[in-house]
Amino acid sequence: MKLNAIIVEDEANSREILRNYLLKYCKNVTLLGEAATIKEGLDLIGQTQPDLIFLDVEMPFGNAFDLLDKVPQRTFETVFVTAYNQYAMDALNSHAAYYLMKPINIDELIKAVDYVTEIRQKEDALEDRILKPRLNKVDGKITLPQQDGFQILNVSDILYCKADDNYTEIYLERGKIVVSKTLKYFEEALSDFPFARIHKSYLVNVNEVVKYRKGKGGSVEISNGKELLVSAAKKKTLLSYFD
Repeated sequence: MKLNAIIVEDEANSREILRNYLLKYCKNVTLLGEAATIKEGLDLIGQTQPDLIFLDVEMPFGNAFDLLDKVPQRTFETVFVTAYNQYAMDALNSHAAYYLMKPINIDELIKAVDYVTEIRQKEDALEDRILKPRLNKVDGKITLPQQDGFQILNVSDILYCKADDNYTEIYLERGKIVVSKTLKYFEEALSDFPFARIHKSYLVNVNEVVKYRKGKGGSVEISNGKELLVSAAKKKTLLSYFD
């Protein structure tokens, strides 16, 4: 699959190195242009509508997150390229597909491009299609601790779980249950069942996912009509459940 890409990086030497690596090692990437500032980057995005942006974090008069904030309805994937590892969490929260450290490791660059390629192929095949996961219906029960004891719930009744600090909201076809456990607790408790962590805030019953939409990070529609964001780092795991 071909990927149309741009580079947004203020250092000319870094742009040249990345450009040469892409030309030599990533044959499915077509470089549409380069930008040295946030403004130039925004203009280039509007002109080219890329599939992929290689984006430096630190730039004059702002940073990568300022640029991404100005493109709320983005359909491209983002690979951060930076010398500063302290931005990794912010990058993931901004729906980055991959995080490359400078100096660029060629193997990691190839992995980043392969990752985005696989995601785009799956997205194109599944976007706005009625989805049927390659799974049997969920069977099993889970015990939910309550202040006055516990409640036993059929796993198949859970549509999705949403994080709320140290609490988790469990959404059912009718109503919800709030439990004083973290989302991580339920991710582990439901690990034997087809539940996918699609975002830092969401754990979904894959059998209840009916549509997938490309976008800022992608999103899924649940059987009750609710639309939930999918973080770029979680796309591959989610999409692997579907044909």
